[in-house]
Amino acid sequence: MEYMSQEGFDKLVAELRQMENVELPQVREAIAEARDKGDLSENFEYHAAKREQARLLGRIRFKQRVLANARVIDTSRLGSDTVQLLCKVEITNLSNNNKMTYTIASPHEANLREGKISIKSPIAEALLNKKVGDVVEVRVPAGTLKLRIENIQR
Repeated sequence: MEYMSQEGFDKLVAELRQMENVELPQVREAIAEARDKGDLSENFEYHAAKREQARLLGRIRFKQRVLANARVIDTSRLGSDTVQLLCKVEITNLSNNNKMTYTIASPHEANLREGKISIKSPIAEALLNKKVGDVVEVRVPAGTLKLRIENIQR
């Protein structure tokens, strides 16, 4: 089961519809055009279009499985006293006093440019169920980080 925000769920639904209603018909059209060109054994366009169709169908099946197992979280029912999924956490790296703010998100919504980290990441796993003022040690590929939780928001 995958927990996610309504925004993330809606985005996945939109991506799936785009693939099913726009991209898949385009690939099928490309296959039909390539098939009309003659001998399929040496037809590069045909084989490329078939590979693209297989890739696209795989992505569609993956998104369908994710959506079938998705559960949208009602954020109004979540508390803000501990770090949980979909909360915004302000932390300080104690080694250099660098402040960072992250939103803990599902793996399908994670996007570092938007400040969303996966709940399955080492930092998020270390922060889960901790409170403001708690200091956590996180093992990351670059070593061990000491982080202090400054603020938790919904």
